[in-house]
Amino acid sequence: MAQKRYTDLFVDFDDTLYDTHGNAVLALQELYDLLHLERYFDAPETFYEAYWETNVDLWARYSRGEITRDYLIIERFRRPLSLGRGLEATAQYCLDVSNRFLGLCSNKPGVVEGAHELMDHLRRQGYRIHMCSNGFHEVQYKKLRACGLYDYFDTIILSEDAGANKPSPFFFDYAFRQTQAPRPTTLMLGDNYNTDILGAQQAGLDTLYFNRYPDHPAPNPVTFEVASLREVMNIL
Repeated sequence: MAQKRYTDLFVDFDDTLYDTHGNAVLALQELYDLLHLERYFDAPETFYEAYWETNVDLWARYSRGEITRDYLIIERFRRPLSLGRGLEATAQYCLDVSNRFLGLCSNKPGVVEGAHELMDHLRRQGYRIHMCSNGFHEVQYKKLRACGLYDYFDTIILSEDAGANKPSPFFFDYAFRQTQAPRPTTLMLGDNYNTDILGAQQAGLDTLYFNRYPDHPAPNPVTFEVASLREVMNIL
């Protein structure tokens, strides 16, 4: 158990509790079939690999405030679709594809192993739990309800409402205003070292790094580091 008594937890959602990557893999396969993209690609892997490479790059740039939400939504499909033979990836077409993709994703219920057990445990321990996410407003609420995690949170903090993305200090300042959480007894739990952990550290918070790739430990000291959600229950 943590020696320091925390009262409030800031918890990332995507790929910390919700299996965003796994659900998106399924949605991307469904999208490929629905749009009959086999007409333009010799192999679906060409489309999938280009999508993931683009998506990782754009979300990193979005978190740093270098691009807008609208640019991300269109560009993450424009690049992979542009590889299709004879496929005209116009902005409107990419927007339509993105809307269909987000609709497929947001209905998926998959969570990271141990997510429900952890949230039950945290509730029994009496923590106030606040979701802190860079995800899009209209999508996050659907995903929360689809996976059954909505009712666990006391507060939902989204970057679109904050007017800034993690790791910006403005995001965390907004989160504290909304939650009235005491900074000295608030802990940040997240899987993204650059956005969740560094951002929280810069805001003066203790951190619990959910490292999905334990062969690559945190490059700098963190308060706690785990490789599974079940390990969190041994700390909190």
